[in-house]
Amino acid sequence: MTDFPPYQTIQATRQGRILTLTLNRPDKLNAVDKLMHRELCTVFHDAADDPHSDVIVFTGAGRAFSSGGDIVWMQEMIDTGFGQTAREAKRIINALLDCEKPVIAKLNGHATGFGATLALFCDVIFAAETAKIGDPHVSVGFTAGDGGAVIWPQLIGYARAKEYLMTGDLMTASEAARIGLINHAVPAEDLDDRVNAFAERLAGGAGVAIRTTKVSINIGLKQLAASIMDACLAMENMSNATSDHSEAVSAFAEGRTPKFTGR
Repeated sequence: MTDFPPYQTIQATRQGRILTLTLNRPDKLNAVDKLMHRELCTVFHDAADDPHSDVIVFTGAGRAFSSGGDIVWMQEMIDTGFGQTAREAKRIINALLDCEKPVIAKLNGHATGFGATLALFCDVIFAAETAKIGDPHVSVGFTAGDGGAVIWPQLIGYARAKEYLMTGDLMTASEAARIGLINHAVPAEDLDDRVNAFAERLAGGAGVAIRTTKVSINIGLKQLAASIMDACLAMENMSNATSDHSEAVSAFAEGRTPKFTGR
């Protein structure tokens, strides 16, 4: 689209008053690398300011919504530091919470790690029944500090959130819908139609009332994020320097099981 700011890793398209943002690294299962992370900092601000749309659909290209952090980028952060990433992560979450337009997540495939965080900070979440969702930060020796610790307890309660975040286990979309983590799990072949119908319903509704209702609901969530994100990201920064995280990244790159030592 010539009238939307250009992005290299995120594709923007419009249908009527609906703007679709598509994570566009399908060959990497839309893993978030350094460039995509930086672009996520601004794309929701640009979408919020887009005069040609009232509703945003957020999805992924290919087989996945997003597989989380790119493993090559993880090694780079181990080598060069986590500070810039932490600052960007906070900006991304705040941008999603500040966007007044309804944001509908369309999980065409798996949403894991930071990919799950991005999806869960959207307003309404539809997923194909074939998709799985989870936040396996701990599986790579990483603190779930980039937003997962904020949003999971609000959606499914503290006990369930602790179980899933401390194990990194994935769940099916159907299970996620059953426990309230997402709104709807639908047959994959029906996903586009279901999301389009819901987006059109919002786009045809009382726009000011819909936007201000979202803003009102998000007040408490924004307060919560503001109160704990800095501490969560500081702990994620700490885990970035651990031996366990370095071992996990190396093991993933080498195709073997990591051997954790608790350090």
